[in-house]
Order: sequence, then C-alpha cells, then structure tokens
Amino acid sequence: MVRKPTSKETARKPNMREAILAAAEELFATNGFNAVSVRDIAQAAGANPGSVTYHFKTKDGLLLEIYRRHCGPMNLRRSELLAAAKRVRDLQDRLEAIVRAYVVPAFTSGSDLAGGGARFTRLRAVMSAEGNEVARKIIAQTFDDTSHAFIDAIHESLPHIPRTDIVWRSHFLLGALYYSLVTPERVSRLSRGEADGGDAASAIEQLVQATVAAFQAPPLDQAAPTRRRTVATTKT
Repeated sequence: MVRKPTSKETARKPNMREAILAAAEELFATNGFNAVSVRDIAQAAGANPGSVTYHFKTKDGLLLEIYRRHCGPMNLRRSELLAAAKRVRDLQDRLEAIVRAYVVPAFTSGSDLAGGGARFTRLRAVMSAEGNEVARKIIAQTFDDTSHAFIDAIHESLPHIPRTDIVWRSHFLLGALYYSLVTPERVSRLSRGEADGGDAASAIEQLVQATVAAFQAPPLDQAAPTRRRTVATTKT
C-alpha cells in the first residue's frame, strides 16, 4: 500500500507539489508518458511515490495538471495577440501578425508559464508522437477552440484560399513549431554552424516568414494542373 505523506511532511516541504510537477514535465518531455513511472517522478523530485499520489491521485492526473498550468495562460496570451493582430488593416501585415501571435508564445522561456515555455512544447510534441490517448483528449479539449479562432482569422485574411487548405497548412505550422523546439541542434548541424538553432528570435522570424508564404500559396485545386503538367513533362 502506498503511504500518503503526513501533514508534518507536507509542512516541511511546502514546494513539494511544484517539485513533482517540474520533475514530471521534464521526464515526460524527455522520455514520453508511457516510459515514465510514478517512482521515476518521485525520485527526480526528491519525494516518495506517496507524495505523487497524494497531490495528483494518478499519473494521468499529473499530466492533466501540467497541461492546465500551461494551456490556460498560453491560450490567453495567444488570444490577446490575435485580437491585436486582427485590428491591423493591411491584409499582408495582418496575416503576418496572426501567424506571429500563434508562434511567439511557444518560444517564451520555459520558466514563464504565461508563455507556455519551450519545455512544455517539447512535451506536447512527444505526447503527440507517442499517440497517448490521455494526452490526445487533453490537447483536443484545450486547444481546438483556439486553433479554430486562428484558422478563421487566417481565412478572413485570405478569403480566396479554401478553409480546408488553411487547416492543412496550419497543421504543418504546428509540426514545424514542434520540430523547431524539439531539435534545434539540427539547424546548427546542417548549417555547419552558420546558424544557431537555439536562437529563438531567428527561429521565430524564419518560421513566421515561411508560414506566411505557405498560407499565401495558391489553393490546391488551382495548383494541381500545373503539377500534373510538370509530372507529364518529366516522364516524357
């Protein structure tokens, strides 16, 4: 039977709950959800397994609390930036501001809950890759409303682009955002040191500009004939 911490133990360690959250977030972001045990989390936090179950009941409850801590503030910040972006009159500038409103909060320092943090974004990427059903439900419940708001705002700026195309391109944006935060060293390696993948400011600018260009690309139904002609020419 797992022992629960006593009131005296809780009093001696008032920051134990925070320590457990920080340890779990780091372990989940590094190793995934399935590979990490309650005992692993307790050991990393300098606690006993009973402290984890006392504060969060289950490992699922711990993951849910991590998402709650980050997602509320992140969604609020994105909504604030989106509201400001939608007031920009020039459509080109507005589109860039909308994309920036989505990207910037994810690159905020990992210690800043108002921005979500790079570590939490890495955790989300790992959870998505792992295909964990618990995380999938949490992500959908937490982010779908905000995602719809951004997709609608982009569609208003690019009304000639079908909404389905915008959904696909926003999906690619999320993947690029994840990858930029999870493996920044790849940029440094492939550029042979000429670019610093860990430079958040540069990463933001590169990602914003590339995404804006992607959103402005011709609709798929218009671009298809050109591609077919190109393929036919190549085969002959």
